[in-house]
This record gives sequence, C-alpha cells and structure tokens, in this order.
Amino acid sequence: MTAVAAPPTAAVAPPYAGLRVVPARHPGRWVATAGVALLLAMVVSSLVRNEHWEWDVVATYLTWPSVLEGLWGTLRLAATATVIGFGLGTVLALMRLSRSPLLQSVAWGYMWVFRSVPLILQLLLWYNLAYLYPELSLGIPFGPGFVHVETLDVVDKFGAAVLGLGLSQAAYSAEIVRAGILGVDQGQHEAAASLGIPRWRQQWRVVLPQAMRTIVPTSVNEIIGLVKGTSVVYVLAYGELFYMVGIIYGRNQRVVPLLLVAGIWYLVITTVLTVAQYYLERHYAKGALRTLPPTPRQRVLALLRTRGHLTRVAQGGGRA
Repeated sequence: MTAVAAPPTAAVAPPYAGLRVVPARHPGRWVATAGVALLLAMVVSSLVRNEHWEWDVVATYLTWPSVLEGLWGTLRLAATATVIGFGLGTVLALMRLSRSPLLQSVAWGYMWVFRSVPLILQLLLWYNLAYLYPELSLGIPFGPGFVHVETLDVVDKFGAAVLGLGLSQAAYSAEIVRAGILGVDQGQHEAAASLGIPRWRQQWRVVLPQAMRTIVPTSVNEIIGLVKGTSVVYVLAYGELFYMVGIIYGRNQRVVPLLLVAGIWYLVITTVLTVAQYYLERHYAKGALRTLPPTPRQRVLALLRTRGHLTRVAQGGGRA
C-alpha cells in the first residue's frame, strides 16, 4: 500500500503580525525633565546675573596666599586625623571581635565615651590638657616616671585638633570596620581557620580584603565628613581654611564671596575623594565581579570609538 503525502498547508500568520509597534511613551519623565531643566536654568541665571555674588572677588581670593595656607592646614589636619582615626578604629574593631572580655570591654567603653561627647567639647578639653596635666610622664603606673615632658610642648593647637578629630573618628571608624568584618561570609573565616592560619593573619590577609568592599564607601563618607568637620577647629584659632577665610572677611567685610571661596575648595577636596572612592571600590570588587565597571577614561574611549564607527558607517553609505 502506497502512502499518500498530505497536501501542504499554508502558513498561518499570527494575529498580531499586522500590528504597528509603537514605542512606550513616558510623559511624566518628559514633564519632570522639563521642570528640572527650567529650575536649573533659573539657578544658573541667578548665579550669573546677580552682582551680589561678586565672582571677581571670589576669583581674586581663590588663590590668595593666606587662603592657600589655610587649605594646606585643612589637608594636613584631615590627613593626620584620618590616619589616626582609621588606624585606631581598626584596632578597636578587632578588640570588639576578640574573645578577651577585657579587650571587648575597653573597646566598647572607648566608643561609648567618644561617641557621646560632642566634638567641640573634646577639642576644648584637649586644648586645655595642660591645665589638668602640666607635665606628661612615661613610667611605671603608681610608681616613678622615667620620661618627663611639658604638655604644652606636645599638645599645641595642631596637636589638640588632631587628638580631638582623630580620637573621635576612631570611635566611628571602629563600628564601620567591625560591620565590614561581620559582613564577610562565615565560611571564609572557617576556611582560613581550617588551613591553620594564625588568627591575626586570618583577619589581615583573608577577612579584611573582602570586608573592604563594604568598608570603603562608608569610610570615604566619614573622611569627607572629617574634612568638613575640620572647620570646627576654628574655636582653637588654628589656621585651617575656614578660620583663615573668617579672618579675611572680618577685615574686608566681603562675607559671601569669601564663604564661596571656602565652599569651592571644600567642593574640590570632596570631588577628589569621590574619584578615589570609585577607584578603590573598583579595585576591591575584583574578587566579586567578573567584569569590572569601566573607568571614566575607558568610558570616554568607548564613546570616541562608537562615534568613529558611526562616522565611518555614514561615509560608507550606511553599511555597518
């Protein structure tokens, strides 16, 4: 018996084949964009057309020698306090995670005190340390001292400012570091311990590098806050940026332009720290991401390559 092939059936078009594809509309997005653009234009117009901003005075004092001297004082103070704060904060965090009740108690007590006392009060206390202890000595507790030094020779204006900012920052940094360490998967701790690695080496070489992914963003925020917090040191008459600007506008009465000068320099410092934060996060993301986010330079090069490719396509008659 010979099989007879069935006649071919015509392909049935889907019911949506004749429909026209219309891109999604976002009227709310366009309205919001137009509103923000209008507000931005109004702000720029007020900054340019309002003569009371005195941008010529701002340009004059932006690189004024005393302003640059104050800027250097701010940078030196912030850098020193950052090293002390995060160095001591890391030690305090490890003490909180220690199995020793004494170390845990001391670290907890330190953070409790320094997070409770206002920063300006700490600065004034350190500045008046010579009133409490005219002489500092190093020796046996409740016994004789071997090294003696005058307090005013050690704790001057800069020393008081560094102690106030650095020791206060250490209390907050300790919690940041501790949170980052606790955020590391418990299996990493167990794997490092199973290899027989000493405990301090486990923390330094295995746990902390992974915890940096969590620590870096919050730490940079703290450093930015510390840079701006150096303006509180004006109560000690230390020559940082805000204090020097205050002296200048106290003499020439150009208050707003001089405040803008300080604001611009704080903005520059914050921008540099933000860029450094991006590259630090990218560096410590190597163990978590398969493809690292592109750097600003790589973004620019990719954009230039795309524009060059489109130009060649246009010149070649539209063929990709």
